[in-house]
Amino acid sequence: MTTILEQGNISIHTENIFPIIKKWLYSDHEIFLRELISNAVDAIQKLSMVARSGGYSGNLEPEIQIAIDKEKKTLSISDTGIGMTADEVKKYINQVAFSSAEEFVEKYKSSADQQIIGHFGLGFYSSFMVASKVEIDTLSYQEGAQAVHWSCDGSTQFELSDSSRTERGTTVTLTLQDEELEYLEASRIQQLIKTYCDFMPVPIRLDGEQINQQKAPWKESPNSLTKEDYLEFYRYFYPFQEEPLLWVHLNTDYPFVVNGILYFPKLKPDVDVTKGQIKLFCNQVFVSDNCEEVIPRFLLPLRGVIDSSDIPLNVSRSFLQNDRTVRRIADYIAKKVGDRLKELYRDDRQEYIRGWQDLGTFVKFGSLNDDKFKKQVEDILIYRTTWQGKETQTFADAPEVQVQSAEGDAWQDISPKPEADGTPSGTASYTTLKEYLERNQSRHENRVFYCTDEVTQATYVELHKSQGLEVLFMDSFIDSHFVSFLEREHPEVKFSRVDADLDETLIDSDKSSEIVDPTTNKTRGEQIKELFQQALNKPKLTIRTEALKSDNEAAPPAMVLLPEALRRMQELNALLQQQTAQFPEEHVLLVNTAHPLIQNLTKLSQGSILQTAGQSPSGELANLICQHVYDLALMAQKGFDADGMKAFVERSNQVLTRLTQN
Repeated sequence: MTTILEQGNISIHTENIFPIIKKWLYSDHEIFLRELISNAVDAIQKLSMVARSGGYSGNLEPEIQIAIDKEKKTLSISDTGIGMTADEVKKYINQVAFSSAEEFVEKYKSSADQQIIGHFGLGFYSSFMVASKVEIDTLSYQEGAQAVHWSCDGSTQFELSDSSRTERGTTVTLTLQDEELEYLEASRIQQLIKTYCDFMPVPIRLDGEQINQQKAPWKESPNSLTKEDYLEFYRYFYPFQEEPLLWVHLNTDYPFVVNGILYFPKLKPDVDVTKGQIKLFCNQVFVSDNCEEVIPRFLLPLRGVIDSSDIPLNVSRSFLQNDRTVRRIADYIAKKVGDRLKELYRDDRQEYIRGWQDLGTFVKFGSLNDDKFKKQVEDILIYRTTWQGKETQTFADAPEVQVQSAEGDAWQDISPKPEADGTPSGTASYTTLKEYLERNQSRHENRVFYCTDEVTQATYVELHKSQGLEVLFMDSFIDSHFVSFLEREHPEVKFSRVDADLDETLIDSDKSSEIVDPTTNKTRGEQIKELFQQALNKPKLTIRTEALKSDNEAAPPAMVLLPEALRRMQELNALLQQQTAQFPEEHVLLVNTAHPLIQNLTKLSQGSILQTAGQSPSGELANLICQHVYDLALMAQKGFDADGMKAFVERSNQVLTRLTQN
């Protein structure tokens, strides 16, 4: 016959706190299982700590059992932990919001090498969100202890009685509400264990089968893990993804406890850099996918796990509370990432270059947003360059990355460089800004030529290359901001996009000033400028004539130049107004007076070619060709809107028709 030891009221410090706990403490009802499993792990770890201090000499046999009884509508969680006496039940269960974890750790501080999960004393009561009745059956580890049974129907009334339990530990049994019967399905329990409790350090069994991973790789020593261990862990969390570029293992216990593994993924074009994909754990208990407060903003696209018992959570463990410790942890993570990148740059330059297309985004974004990180990585910022060094190689004979460094040479990456469609092509070289400036000091001191779009600016790049001018490729989405950052960091250096203006090295000034009409004393340039002004009739278009040097016919008949300051101002305005930058109406048409087409066009406008052919001069055809030359220059810059493209096609047809007339 059951002996009633005591009846009474649960001590509640706020009169109406119980319905708040039941309905509003946790945003998701499913959290109750995480809390009860966490309490069970706590109980097992407490017993382990007592044993290490010499207070218990029996078998530990750590294990958590989950049992489902659909007929009785019950779900039970049993542990082989420390158990409770009647006094402990009254103290730790009946007094809501009194946490036993902190008191216990203080008592056994000398042997507490593992953190106790619970900190709030409210986790147990989350069970009332899904249960109409909750029962506890427990037996303390202490010699001669009496087993105790506690029950509560969700009101402030409880009942405490003797129990016939003979095994050390605790069983919590929930009689589920009718609307919460989903938790009687084994598949639902398995899914919740995988989400919240997969890496808890105690085996969790359902129907005799272990359903959690138990081993948490981020808690292991980095020296004990192989490359395949890290990759397997990544595949487990992020299936069907490309393998990561590299990873950083976090492992510190001073001045705060942080463990974790962070992976650098290959970035997809549609990646949302403002949304984190790092999972936050607290003592191997999953807390949240939201790590924005812990991870520096520029590292949000990283993936992996951070586990810390020092991150302050709110009472439900659902949200971070930003404070000084969180900021210090964020600084620590940024430093560890910077150290890992520097290590890779120093020890395995091939891998660093191979992953730069993705790594560079992190490094540049971090430099823009974090001064400490910027100082860490400023010497490992690299750029793809047109410079090939003293020994230019092709990837056809060497499909793997090969890196060389000679005095003043660029680093060579001769792995297949992907085209837009993913097919490999060409040789790619990389350099630091310091190397670029030193290498080109005698040709153009403190000036950097750069390209932001390898396709549309290909003509300009080839023109520079033909005259031995080195061009850096700054063609990632972040580089439009990064160029301005570099200018602030290096105020003595001028950065010029290849289509902004032409260096004097590219211009043959003697040919530009050549007199071609003695009667009017006009130069070739003046004559051609008048011809284009009359044909195009665009007041806001600046027409400039120069004879461009070209050793390999790289120089086109005409080029559109976008003055650096004006272009940047328009791009900034478009960014502030959240609009797509429009092609600037005010730009420069540079006509290459040395090009055969332009020289023939001059003769055509004077009628000499057509007269020789027995035809009368045609100023109309000359005007059409001037317009066509301008159209081609605009097309190279993607300067057409829909109406402009339509007009270009019509004019092209007119030109071809006129040229094919008999």
